[in-house]
Amino acid sequence: MNDTTDQTSSCCGHTSHSPVESEGRPNLMGPAEDDMATCPVMEGRPVVKSTAEAAGLFRDYEGTRYWLCCAGCGPLFDADPQKYVAA
Repeated sequence: MNDTTDQTSSCCGHTSHSPVESEGRPNLMGPAEDDMATCPVMEGRPVVKSTAEAAGLFRDYEGTRYWLCCAGCGPLFDADPQKYVAA
């Protein structure tokens, strides 16, 4: 395939393309880029915002929302949010 748009390789070697949702079916290509964040506690760990919000895995701090990758990150963030916001 010689498509030059969004050539991010997937785990199976195919190139990923923009997510497609049709007729209410789930998006099997993964979340849209604007639905992704990085966990501030586990740096570099990707988080799907909508999934994290549905599970209550987020914190609002000083007017900004931070999404967490797992329930274990909540207490760590709560104990010292400035440490993770500054990272």
